[in-house]
Amino acid sequence: MRTVRNVHARVIEAPAGRVGALLDRIAADDDPLFPTPAWSPIRFDRPLGVGADGGHGPVRYRVTAYTPGRSVRFDFAPPSNGHHRLDVESLGPGRCRMVHTLEQRQGPGQALVWSLLVRAVHDTVVEELLDNAERAATGRTAARPATRTPRVRLLHRLGYARPAAAPVPASARLARTAFARPDFTDAWRLPLAPGMDRDPRAWRGVLPFPVKAVEGDELLLGEDAGHLDFRASLLVDQEGVTLSTVVKTHNRLGRLYFGVVRQVHPFMARRMLRRTHRRLALSAPTAGERHWARETTRR
Repeated sequence: MRTVRNVHARVIEAPAGRVGALLDRIAADDDPLFPTPAWSPIRFDRPLGVGADGGHGPVRYRVTAYTPGRSVRFDFAPPSNGHHRLDVESLGPGRCRMVHTLEQRQGPGQALVWSLLVRAVHDTVVEELLDNAERAATGRTAARPATRTPRVRLLHRLGYARPAAAPVPASARLARTAFARPDFTDAWRLPLAPGMDRDPRAWRGVLPFPVKAVEGDELLLGEDAGHLDFRASLLVDQEGVTLSTVVKTHNRLGRLYFGVVRQVHPFMARRMLRRTHRRLALSAPTAGERHWARETTRR
């Protein structure tokens, strides 16, 4: 077993009280620190405080110590061991340091996974978190913001969330009324992280078909042909985005054609939804930028 101690620190030209107030909003819907939506957000089963269980993505932990405005510690859930913590240290009236520390005992297998896969992503996420702290407190970063290496971009792509099968939403009125008796329906859904675009028109690029209608939170794409008619609905609500497909065949050719297409349709629908979701997540304003914009608007 070996002990890994990984430390990232950032001096921020802002009072410790201001930066500590950002720390207190970890895991909230308006969390100004964690780099979402590019990365899965932190979620707990209760407000931030000792005993809160949760994590981000596949990483699970519990809050075991919390001093509001100063420090929070997260212990990894068994069978993992160790912890990570965030601390805000005052350096004077208008200056402070934010420190992220990870400590963990690792066996040979864990050490290999850490070295090859986890560390690069961990370092990137923490540096982006510190960028957000600086942006949220000052409106800018003093140095060049964190960048993602080719390895991190590849791991991000491979580990990105995948759509899950779902029923056609009851509120997807355009999809449900597209055809009186559709011959095929299915739906795929992905959750939306804070900061992602909720305007259904932003999701226009999921499929390369003409827009048939827009109504409220739903965008309807589609195309008509002699052998079949096709509609794809994108419904964007506060919790997620759902891609629903409805098909109406007109004749034997349409049934034969769609009999082949439906074998690859689920794969292509999931792929296109996931690709657009990831593109919008990566292009969204950072948590720090969103916080600074909100605060600027209030002034």
